[in-house]
Amino acid sequence: MDLADTGVTLEVDGPRATVSLVRPDTLNAQSPRMWDALRRVGDSLPEAVRVVVVRGEGRAFSAGLDRRLFTVPPGETVDGMPGITSLAGMAEDEADATIASFQAGFSWLRDPARVTVAAVQGHAIGGGFQLALACDLRVVADDVQFCMAESTLGIVPDLGGTFPLVRAVGYARAVEICLSGRRIGADEALAIGLAQRVVPAGELDKAVEELVAALVTAPAGAARETLGLLAGVADGIDPAGALAAERAAQLRRLRSLAAGEG
Repeated sequence: MDLADTGVTLEVDGPRATVSLVRPDTLNAQSPRMWDALRRVGDSLPEAVRVVVVRGEGRAFSAGLDRRLFTVPPGETVDGMPGITSLAGMAEDEADATIASFQAGFSWLRDPARVTVAAVQGHAIGGGFQLALACDLRVVADDVQFCMAESTLGIVPDLGGTFPLVRAVGYARAVEICLSGRRIGADEALAIGLAQRVVPAGELDKAVEELVAALVTAPAGAARETLGLLAGVADGIDPAGALAAERAAQLRRLRSLAAGEG
């Protein structure tokens, strides 16, 4: 898969894949080209990959949408891409499909087939915050600054960030975070459930390595079934449905083990 000039790289090492945003000169500012690259990464991952780490190169995870794309005049482009405001001139169906294609770069990170971990340092603003939220787990450096800036710019978060934000921190706190556009530091992120672990910036890579090693301890089949059960509960399945899902998953696992499939 050719990811040249997309601002995204992929490395696969056995059960681990590392997806990196590599535009450090712009604090890993995002663009539709980057979102398409992320979508293609998700579509192409080998089945053997059990953990995906998403990281940003340099001193920031991602400062969000490349601000130049807000101000591109009609008919002009930045790095070959039209401005985001061009969506307003599209027919309803075309605009909806275009935004859905952007969202596809993020939504695969919530597939329970694998665990996804965001390794976040520095700024995670707007689309950067939403990319971190798309992951199952977030390990953050002590210099992290989360911010959902979209509403203060007159737009809304539309890259899939609203669902996991409410799921992580609750409705009322999500309202305050989104509408105020304020910054959330490491200690608060840990306290309200946005982060699972905070470490000194220089220890972020080591902490992520330790977490990845722990996450691949369980047999792959058991891990996938467990992820599916937990995702179902998080997405609102009722208690009776959760019990039924557990029974079905356990039977599948026992039959796999009996068949020598691990």
